[in-house]
Amino acid sequence: MLSIGAFAQIGQVTHRMLRHWDTAGLLVPAHVDRFTGYRSYDPSQLARLHRIVALRQLGFGLEDIALILQQGVDAERLTELLQLRHDEVEREYQTAAARLRDVQRRLHLIERENAMSTIEIVEKSLPALRLLGARHTVSEQPEVGAVVGPLFHRVEATLEGTDLGMPIAQYEATENGLHICVGYELEIPAPEGLEEIQLPAEATAICGVHLGSMDRIAESWQSIHAQLIARGLVPSGPCRELYVRCDSADQQDWVTELQQPVRWADSMEG
Repeated sequence: MLSIGAFAQIGQVTHRMLRHWDTAGLLVPAHVDRFTGYRSYDPSQLARLHRIVALRQLGFGLEDIALILQQGVDAERLTELLQLRHDEVEREYQTAAARLRDVQRRLHLIERENAMSTIEIVEKSLPALRLLGARHTVSEQPEVGAVVGPLFHRVEATLEGTDLGMPIAQYEATENGLHICVGYELEIPAPEGLEEIQLPAEATAICGVHLGSMDRIAESWQSIHAQLIARGLVPSGPCRELYVRCDSADQQDWVTELQQPVRWADSMEG
């Protein structure tokens, strides 16, 4: 028999982890002293220990590990779980990469703050729009890039064969995160899988045009917000993006109109 200390050392895990796995029923000691409570393990349990450690390193939770151990290592099931884990890690990587780009962008903006270029802006009203589209909420701004494209693809696939026109997105900051609506202005009934989204008319909005890739669009938004504040205005509602041209894969020739509803800073909301 192996003491808990020897067993933990061989598996390169902590005593606390072994006790946790015991409580979860994943790795029950071969013997527990009825008087001292000391745990002892049989050498034959090392194989199970190593398997648990390996699955934990792959990122599986205790429930998935228990399922794998109960049903045996079925190649098809393990492949399925590994694929799910792969997709999860890929999403985590994309989010982390987006955060890194956001940090780099902010550092770049700080470095060139005094010389930052501005976008030509115009003031105009925005019409009420009825969109057919989809919604999603993200917890943080860096997640937006990985969400908007797939949302539009879903809408386009559902509306296949319909003359879609210009894509439109609306972004609204809420207590739960950033709420995203994407869609197309259409008068047909909403098909299954999509919903009708009403964007209200806005009496006054500050608008500008962003040229090129979406990875620099935050700089354009910052320029617009700096200019509206300089005019004594503040945002009065969710902002919109109209993707005037968005066909090329590299986004270099994309044209996006940025629209921010505004009010005077000293006006009180009723």
